[in-house]
Amino acid sequence: MHDPIKLLSTDFDGTLHEESDEPPIPFPAQRMIGRMQARGVIWVINTGRDLPSLLDSLVRARFPNRPDFVVTVEREIHERRDSTYIGWADWNSRCGKAHERIFAQVRSDMPRLANWINRRFEAKVYEDTYSPLCLIAQSSQDADVIHDYLNDYCSNVPNLTVVRNHIYARLSHADYNKGSALAEIARRVGVTPGETAAAGDHLNDLPMLSTTRARWLIAPSNAVEQVKALVRQQNGYVSDQPHGYGLARGLEQIEMSCRCD
Repeated sequence: MHDPIKLLSTDFDGTLHEESDEPPIPFPAQRMIGRMQARGVIWVINTGRDLPSLLDSLVRARFPNRPDFVVTVEREIHERRDSTYIGWADWNSRCGKAHERIFAQVRSDMPRLANWINRRFEAKVYEDTYSPLCLIAQSSQDADVIHDYLNDYCSNVPNLTVVRNHIYARLSHADYNKGSALAEIARRVGVTPGETAAAGDHLNDLPMLSTTRARWLIAPSNAVEQVKALVRQQNGYVSDQPHGYGLARGLEQIEMSCRCD
């Protein structure tokens, strides 16, 4: 069978994987991705997780296939070579240096931002390897308010943005995100946006859920309204099924529509 899709980029949590389900990656998604990879489709997991966390969850989910590429913390690219993932040194180095420069500009403001959040909310505010300010809010409603506050701050700092997924958020360089990482992988493997599909459920997926990055767009039923609206505006597929079930159904719909063309 000829695949209209040559490159598939899927978010992980909430789009492919749901920790509370059994199995966490449903069998329809496992079978669909397995068949696509067997036909030569390149699969990318495009996630906010770091690499050890992602690989651990794939093992615990007992998922038999492994992605060809992994984008971690929404920006770093790793390629599978045999059973190991090797980071793309040039991309990841440029990415790291860009973040170092922009974080150096704003680091002195971080105590003030953290203090504003801590005075108003029961939230965990901390620094890690990837951002001088990271957030775990108590609720999505709290995260919405904090997100607006951080967006206001970032509007005064060129190239600084907030990356958000549910109650989690971090600061990031605006040039490095799930969309730009996907575009770089596509460029190097020689795949066009017209041969690419992307699936996601939350705000940090928005940069890759664009027809400038992928012709076919998929959102599961649990996706936030901003994601569903953007996918519908671009004639993408919004499933009435959640998580990996919705992803599998979306990929089936793409296959069926291409057979009819």
